[in-house]
Amino acid sequence: MQISNETPQDRDAIFAVTQAAFKNHPHSQQTEGYIVDALRQAGALALSLVARQDGRVVGHIAFSPVVIDDGASRWYGLGPVSVSPEVQRQGIGAALIPEGLARLKTMGAAGCVVLGEPGYYTRFGFAATPALTYPGPPPEYFMAQAFTGAASGQVAYHQAFYASANSSPS
Repeated sequence: MQISNETPQDRDAIFAVTQAAFKNHPHSQQTEGYIVDALRQAGALALSLVARQDGRVVGHIAFSPVVIDDGASRWYGLGPVSVSPEVQRQGIGAALIPEGLARLKTMGAAGCVVLGEPGYYTRFGFAATPALTYPGPPPEYFMAQAFTGAASGQVAYHQAFYASANSSPS
């Protein structure tokens, strides 16, 4: 498996992998591929990595800026992270996440947040952080990892996270 930055030629494959990865997910509204497209179109896809096997895109991870109401800057949201269903549970997501976090640190990021399964994301250094909140889901599902400093307050993801099939350019 090889991990690299997305290229313009990867866009359709990223969309297909993302939609397939979330097709049967119980907490998905099937908008994740549209979210990635909307982030890209808005110039808010700060880091977008693909995993390839035999030259084919089989995984993708996106990072985009988030806003924290204390004014903290250089914080990013991880997600979505997607792996083709036929190769899930083979370590592709587990390779994309630390690679993405390492690249974020190199870019000067102050920290990263994620909304997801605590049993999965805690192994990558994420933890529920009472100082950072996200309205809606149970607080243990919203986790953070500070790289260079603390932040506190409510976190807002980019407007692209409200994208759907009717609002996205795909």
